[in-house]
Amino acid sequence: MDENNNPWKILKSEFVFESPWISLTAHDVLNPSGNPGTYSVVHFKNLAIGILPLDQDNNTWIVGQYRFPLGKYSWEIPEGGGKLDEPPLATAQRELLEETGIKAEQWDELLRMHLSNSVSDELAIVYIARKLTFHQSQPEDTEQLVIKKIPFEELYQMVVNGEVTDSLSVAAVLKVKIMLMQEAELKGGKDIY
Repeated sequence: MDENNNPWKILKSEFVFESPWISLTAHDVLNPSGNPGTYSVVHFKNLAIGILPLDQDNNTWIVGQYRFPLGKYSWEIPEGGGKLDEPPLATAQRELLEETGIKAEQWDELLRMHLSNSVSDELAIVYIARKLTFHQSQPEDTEQLVIKKIPFEELYQMVVNGEVTDSLSVAAVLKVKIMLMQEAELKGGKDIY
């Protein structure tokens, strides 16, 4: 199978909806079996950005807020949206300061992921932020946030127990857990991670 061969054929596309954040297009298609169908795609106008701040004692900060689409409260790593023409790291730095009041000296990209590739083209980039300093948070007027400092291991257990379900948070926490375990191995297993 040729990985670069697109088996879908678009017959007609119709723009359905647009907001400042997304657009929706409905496509009349022939599917990979050659049968007619409809495929609707949500296009995101921003990158999804996540940040896992981690201090020298392996504490982290999470943000709690009510998520309108889910109709429930959610604990997450600091997150936000960045314009496609803005450097992702600049967005991450701004979002971390806005939501938590934290600035970081050291930034490393953890991962990139597509959040729901069956219906959207949304791309997420997640960073780990270290060497932290603390300032005043500056949340947007649409955000009613609760900020909580917790040991990273507690956040990991929240993910394992299904208390944290946000995809950026889950992916970041699991990746950082592996990184901390590898770091501990290299040090001779002296850390609890």
